[in-house]
Amino acid sequence: MKQVTIYTDGACSGNPGPGGWGAVLLYGSHRKEISGGEASTTNNRMELTAVIAALSLLKEPCGVDLYSDSKYVIDALEKGWARGWKKRGWVKSDKKPALNPDLWEQLLALTDRHQLRYHWVKGHAENPYNNRCDEMAVAESRKFKA
Repeated sequence: MKQVTIYTDGACSGNPGPGGWGAVLLYGSHRKEISGGEASTTNNRMELTAVIAALSLLKEPCGVDLYSDSKYVIDALEKGWARGWKKRGWVKSDKKPALNPDLWEQLLALTDRHQLRYHWVKGHAENPYNNRCDEMAVAESRKFKA
């Protein structure tokens, strides 16, 4: 099984507001950068979209080290919260509706395909790949500013 490292980040100017996401995929000596954005979105939607877009590029099941500065994404996957929300019909344990079920549905399907290891990284710190993802995400969000 191929081993891939993925870094992702999302950004939003206002919440909701114009947003962007970025991802860096590393496999051996190969490096691929992808990014995108939306005119009106939330930071969490952009964080999720970055992970979905990156995992969607993988053509076969892979071992993936996923790095994100989003506690929302890392905790919901690693601690099984998202699977619990899905089992309860997208309702959280506090009986409130889980947000972004459309994106979580896509992401959970992708995580079933790959073997993921989750790594939370401090945002805006010394990690060059996380910082590059942030740069791309912010640049994408700026494309939608009036």
